[in-house]
Amino acid sequence: MATATFNGKIIAQSTDTTVVEGNHYFPLESLDSSVVTETDLHTGCPWKGTASYFSIEVDGQVAENAAWYYPEPKAGAEDVAGRVAFYSSKVTVEA
Repeated sequence: MATATFNGKIIAQSTDTTVVEGNHYFPLESLDSSVVTETDLHTGCPWKGTASYFSIEVDGQVAENAAWYYPEPKAGAEDVAGRVAFYSSKVTVEA
């Protein structure tokens, strides 16, 4: 079971993660939607497409743009469709 934790709270947990480029991508439905807010940040990856971001807030602690996902991944990047990953400098992921 992979677990993503921020400020002592489990924010995502799943036995169904996909590892891409060293990052665990959790199913979006495993994400605790009560602690995330979508941001205006978007970045591009040459092979995965355009990423959208979430900030995470737990007990007043905020990690800006700490999680990302690809709403419409490019062909060849289907493994990340419907999944979210976290910056290891902001969120602890254990598998």
